[in-house]
Amino acid sequence: MTRPRLFAAVTGLVASFAAMASPAAASADDLQATFDNTFGTQSRQPPSFEALYANNLQQRIAELADPAQGRIGVAAIDLATGEQVMVLGDQLFPMASTSKIAVAATFLEMVEQGRYSLTSEFPLMMPVASAKYSSAKAPVRAGQYMPAIDLLEIMITRSSNPATDALLAAVGGPAKVNDWIRRQGISNFSINRDIATLVRDDGEHNPAFHIDPRDAATPRAMVDLLAGLYRGDFLSDQSRQVLLGAMSRTVTGKRRIPAHIPLEARVSHKTGSLNNTSSDIGIIECPDGRTIAVAIYVTGQGTKLAREQRIAAIARALYDGFAVRAQQNPTKNWANAPYATGG
Repeated sequence: MTRPRLFAAVTGLVASFAAMASPAAASADDLQATFDNTFGTQSRQPPSFEALYANNLQQRIAELADPAQGRIGVAAIDLATGEQVMVLGDQLFPMASTSKIAVAATFLEMVEQGRYSLTSEFPLMMPVASAKYSSAKAPVRAGQYMPAIDLLEIMITRSSNPATDALLAAVGGPAKVNDWIRRQGISNFSINRDIATLVRDDGEHNPAFHIDPRDAATPRAMVDLLAGLYRGDFLSDQSRQVLLGAMSRTVTGKRRIPAHIPLEARVSHKTGSLNNTSSDIGIIECPDGRTIAVAIYVTGQGTKLAREQRIAAIARALYDGFAVRAQQNPTKNWANAPYATGG
């Protein structure tokens, strides 16, 4: 405030105080209000937690997914309401090990068709040392034979690469997984290499600034995959339980989606990590009966820990935000919502 304006304000304030100095003088609250109106010192309460998320959930997630230090893609769907939040939801990101959910689903379909059983045995595909980019496919050797159910368990819960390549070979390679995905009506998803080759040649591009269409998917594609698996659209109930059960026992990524989610909620997820990128996709089953499908892909951010912290913060903001939105529409009939679970 300039000196002339300050003088005028003070003069007006003194006059107001003088006018109040009469038998009918205003209360102390009136004096405080006059002072606040003059100098703009009114108490400014921050928006309530409910108001913040009810009106600005998309904005809040966009703020947390600030791409200044590297691209961040987010897709989330409340399966009870059909409400979606997307940030770079249609941009490709490296899937890394999150693709293993699709490998598992492709194999489980073959079990349903009678081509394999969960007790069928396959050898672990152990990587053999080779120079980066020296071949289209990295060399591997057959290792210990294990039942398919055990291979699937360690592929999901511990992100075992040799187990993944064992089942990937069993289904017929990446092209068969891509075919399974397309038949489910999902686009913008592509597996192009086995895990041994993907890991050997990791670092060819910086995913924070470069989009490589190989072994990549959009966050939207991944939540569509999660939603269909959860609803039972893609697999039988038994296969669904096998896959989601393994995801619920995941031991990797404790600092990612599950980090700040309340213990009364159940998180079933699959992590992914490669050069300068960390990701986590999964299902959050909330105490109030709602279910949220979440896919978060983070690149850059300086360190792996920083990427994981960003994933954890986004996951909790989504959890809180969707909860508030649901509370604000307690009587809305979501039976016909596009992602309703039907109970």
